[in-house]
Amino acid sequence: MESSLNNAYIDAQGGLKKKVLFVITQSEFGGAQRFLYNLVSHLDPNAYDILVTVGSTGNGDFQRVLKAGSIPNQTLKYLKREPGIHDLRAVAEIRDLIDKYRPDVLFLNSTKAGFVGSLASVFPKRLNALKVIYRIGGWSFNDPWPKWKKWFWILLEWLSAGWKDIIIVNNQHDLGQAKRLHIKPRREIVLIHNGIETYKLDFLSKEEALEKLFEKAAKFSGRILQAKNIVGTIANFYPTKGLEYFIEAADYFHDMDDLVFFIIGDGEARPELERRIREKGLEKKVFLLGQMPDAFRFLPAFDIFILSSVKEGFPWSLIEAMAARLPVIATRVGAVPEIIDNGKNGIIVEPKDPAQMAKKIREILESDHLKKELGIQAHQTVLFQFELDKMVKKIEELL
Repeated sequence: MESSLNNAYIDAQGGLKKKVLFVITQSEFGGAQRFLYNLVSHLDPNAYDILVTVGSTGNGDFQRVLKAGSIPNQTLKYLKREPGIHDLRAVAEIRDLIDKYRPDVLFLNSTKAGFVGSLASVFPKRLNALKVIYRIGGWSFNDPWPKWKKWFWILLEWLSAGWKDIIIVNNQHDLGQAKRLHIKPRREIVLIHNGIETYKLDFLSKEEALEKLFEKAAKFSGRILQAKNIVGTIANFYPTKGLEYFIEAADYFHDMDDLVFFIIGDGEARPELERRIREKGLEKKVFLLGQMPDAFRFLPAFDIFILSSVKEGFPWSLIEAMAARLPVIATRVGAVPEIIDNGKNGIIVEPKDPAQMAKKIREILESDHLKKELGIQAHQTVLFQFELDKMVKKIEELL
């Protein structure tokens, strides 16, 4: 009890607050950052004293969001996505912060932060009074990497699991992999699905969303667009997102002049995606719209939403599209089979199969009934199964 009293923060009313130090690797606003923001912004300020620390890799969007939400945060200078000698300095940096902040819980998010942060909790000596929780949104060893690199990260996850008290995964597939690979923390591994506040998603009207997206497309292409149907996705341009297969699926629709494909997002793979679009003669069919703040607000402009990923944890963009009542087509990766009941609230296709994806797009476009029914059932699924309050409550029980 004495240790808890020393570490905890007592507010002005005399209530005991639990101190939680959050660590995340990148500063761009991706899936891991969205999870963390949704969590910390819904923790009771009378029960928790929190500090969010963010690595120096990225564009800084996450810190801007945290600042706008008045959430205490700071940058970790030496925590970076790519490996290097700076990793040793990152361990020392986090260890020093633990000594100064004296948290009750060290909450680690993403692969790199999970390894470096948990190492800091045991080196040079283990901090027994500190609870270490690691939340992973999708094992890195499932990325499209060479086999040696996959096994390297499996080894690191296996080794560092013993430095953590609790590991949180967000889908059954990753939970099963952890058990098969003997990735076992000191206490337990827990499955907690992502959740969103369905009724607080401030979608634009279909008309306004269409107008803004067409303006954006015209700016990039130099042409005024007119299209009856839009197939779209929202994704960072990473290899894991399988956007080349989204583009290849569009190649099956040269016969439909009234159909265009929009990708909202940006990233390191842009030059490669632009090359593919040029090679296939899809400059008038596929449009890379770049990053857009609150991209989910534009979902009502789409007639179909596509998740083309080759690796996922629990995709936020998918459940946001379902919340927007869109018919969705998603690859069989990560939590997708747990979210979608194939043929009822969405369509599941195999990864890296643009022909199958194109076939399902055509089926939906040719049936107004199917399009409407998939959208209704998708919305109901998110509303009743993946609400944010459920996610936050389960994590608070672990804290």
